[in-house]
Amino acid sequence: MAISIRAGNRQAGDAAPDALVRLIIEEELKGTSGLVHPQIDGQLRGGYAKGLFQAKPEQVESMPSLGLVEPSYILFIGYEPGSGADGLRHAGAAAAKALKKVRAASAEFLLAPSALEQDLGAIGAEAAAQALTEGILLALHDRQPLKKEEQVRFGLGEIAYCFENGFAGSQADNGLWKRGADKGQILASSVAYARDLTNLPGNDLTPERLAFHAEELASQYGLEIEVIDEWTAAEQGMGGLLGVGQGSVNPPRMIVIHYKGAPNSSEVWGLIGKGITFDTGGISLKKAAGMEEMISDMGGAAAVLGALRALAEQKAEVNALVVVPTAENMPSDRALKPGDVIRMMSGHTVEVVNTDAEGRLVLADALTTAIRRGATKLVDVATLTGAVMVTLGYEATGAVTNNDALMTDVLRASERAGERVWQLPAYPEFLKGLKSDAADLKNSGSQYGGASKGGMFIGYFAEGLPWVHLDIGGTAWLEAARGWEPKGGTGVMVRTLVELTAGKQA
Repeated sequence: MAISIRAGNRQAGDAAPDALVRLIIEEELKGTSGLVHPQIDGQLRGGYAKGLFQAKPEQVESMPSLGLVEPSYILFIGYEPGSGADGLRHAGAAAAKALKKVRAASAEFLLAPSALEQDLGAIGAEAAAQALTEGILLALHDRQPLKKEEQVRFGLGEIAYCFENGFAGSQADNGLWKRGADKGQILASSVAYARDLTNLPGNDLTPERLAFHAEELASQYGLEIEVIDEWTAAEQGMGGLLGVGQGSVNPPRMIVIHYKGAPNSSEVWGLIGKGITFDTGGISLKKAAGMEEMISDMGGAAAVLGALRALAEQKAEVNALVVVPTAENMPSDRALKPGDVIRMMSGHTVEVVNTDAEGRLVLADALTTAIRRGATKLVDVATLTGAVMVTLGYEATGAVTNNDALMTDVLRASERAGERVWQLPAYPEFLKGLKSDAADLKNSGSQYGGASKGGMFIGYFAEGLPWVHLDIGGTAWLEAARGWEPKGGTGVMVRTLVELTAGKQA
């Protein structure tokens, strides 16, 4: 459902919203200045005196207005000035969850200088509007179960940003707030697209079906797409992709989408997303407990497709080559076995010592695919290892690179997007641990330093181009909701990729 977003105070004759939302700081509760209405203000400050509502970040106080003001509900959201874009996203998410509880179809955010002036001075009105909008919309897009009775996701129909007096300069500029909110809506809807893909069950989202979704996306935005089937993959020597997929009745695909937003530029971003639609581990079979979450092993594919959607929506003036190697990793009489040696698209040979280290095999062929089609910078996104969760938990995405300048750009983009990325070491000794007696290298080694080693295996196929690997093994799927991220697929890295490739022009 499309959401109408307006910036500017309500005019006479405009319909009142269902709910009024006001970000509030603790200092205001200690004072006597007017907030919304004298009686509502008194009740709120009475709760503060009793220790019930302290206006701590993300703390919510919801009150029925009882006709004292036009909106049916008043929602106060605790806020800490100086929290920046992240603080605004969290405040937006807290507001969205409170709006959902009261089933408000429309909401007016009454923005006060006391709460926001410091942040607006630091990041600007446009970035603030984008962050607040992202927090609201991302928090509302949760996983929808498939049930006999169709479930309807709650959604807001209208959001309005209104301003109290006292803002300086352009801090309350309606045009800047509208532009930022529109960008936030595009990014949130693209993350939602990635979440929905990630949450699809494996019997629905096979490699062929993922290719179908990619074709639909390309058709929607008039983009050129190649879907390479198993026969063409064999002709092109994609031994990694074919090897991983050979154990399944559902054949693999290599998906390539061309986005040409800057035809006069020679720079082409290669955005590569791991698309294992279900991962049993193959012959190196995973444990049964929790294996159902392996529907999320295509979270990298969802991220790059979501980022592509956002670039197309924004008509970003960049070139991007989106490559998705997609397969099912299944055990069967045809499956890869430990000890098998396969020849990759690059010509290198790999000894497979662990069939559950399959993502790096398909990504290696995907990097070669991107390079042969003209990519000049490479970023791959993958639910690659469990080792990254040992290091970073669910809190951050791990990164490995061969280029410090590109890594710096990625870190800055992730900071703007509010998605944590932590650089992991790429010591030469790690790559030595992947030496093989049977081939050019093997696909796994000692468990120690596993996240770095997995990334460096992929980087072996970058052919010297600037490259960053993003391991979303701990961030693509959550077992419990937090902030603006729901339980299940998160759509992580969509916004970081957009900030990386197009953020400087926004």
